[in-house]
Amino acid sequence: MAGTTITRADLTDAVYRSVGISRNESATFVERVLEELAASLEKGETVKISSFGTFSVRDKKLRMGRNPKTGEEVPIAPRRVVTFRASHVLKDRINEGHRTSRAAE
Repeated sequence: MAGTTITRADLTDAVYRSVGISRNESATFVERVLEELAASLEKGETVKISSFGTFSVRDKKLRMGRNPKTGEEVPIAPRRVVTFRASHVLKDRINEGHRTSRAAE
């Protein structure tokens, strides 16, 4: 599965197959979950999904950067960034899959 990307359509299809609701209802469900997640982060709230991880917003201060072409110092504006911290359950699951695939090689 290396090199593949899971899209909203893939998530919608997975909900459709697993739950058995219509494709339109599945798409609405996935959109609503993502909207709720984004709205919470926009308000500065932390979103914790048990056994998966924690999404949070961090404020970054003004700092000086450097233009790689000219070497000129350029101010980088303050901004908010989203961070994700994977749970130990998710980390263990990923590493277990990695260990079993490496053993097969």
